[in-house]
Amino acid sequence: MRKGFNGLCGLVRSQMQGDPTDGKVYIFINRRQDRMKILVWESSGFILYYKRLEAGTFEWPNSPDDKGQLSISWETLVLMFQGIKLNHLQRKKRYKKLPNY
Repeated sequence: MRKGFNGLCGLVRSQMQGDPTDGKVYIFINRRQDRMKILVWESSGFILYYKRLEAGTFEWPNSPDDKGQLSISWETLVLMFQGIKLNHLQRKKRYKKLPNY
């Protein structure tokens, strides 16, 4: 968790084969899972959010691939950030508009 803007951008490019300026949110959690960094590109530059928990750990959703990449919703990110356990959640059915073809 010593990396700053440039180091995290390098990780996104080299290990995730991504572009840190694509508008996606990149989340990094340390091994002890008590610190989280979030890297976000905005129109004028990068924003780096950093949170250190005084007690407990962040719960990381299971990753479907070997690179540790995972797409999550904004709601899931907020729940992770607040320390809510993700495996005990029960989601209610909601309307979702389908694309027109």
